[in-house]
Amino acid sequence: MDKVLNIGKYLFPLSFLLYVGLHLGKPDVGAAFVPDYLPFPYFWNYFTLVCILCFIISAVTGKFDKLAYVSMALYVILMALLVHLPRAMGYELGTENMTTDLAREKELEMVNFFRNIMVTGALLAFAKFVATDKRIIG
Repeated sequence: MDKVLNIGKYLFPLSFLLYVGLHLGKPDVGAAFVPDYLPFPYFWNYFTLVCILCFIISAVTGKFDKLAYVSMALYVILMALLVHLPRAMGYELGTENMTTDLAREKELEMVNFFRNIMVTGALLAFAKFVATDKRIIG
């Protein structure tokens, strides 16, 4: 049973490959999430892609993994508070990327907000109980 449970150590960080694919394959979507007050939305899209890749590599290899989990948790909670929560309240929802109506978009952003809160908790738990390399963050 332990061998099955150990899969989670790799499955969780590897699941972030989905976001790498989204940032690489649909840069317009990633750039649309960059708040209006930040310049160069495509830069931030690709910068995020590189950061997520670094997180995955670090978590899977166990090199600086505690730092990687904590850094990723910080990124995810900032995305929740600075991107998804304002959009859930109706701010920065442009009509060019809307599905059918504003209420649906706001509802999806609230789901994204709560998902990010859950992922932040999981990342912090991994930092505490799974990470082994404590060189930077003891």
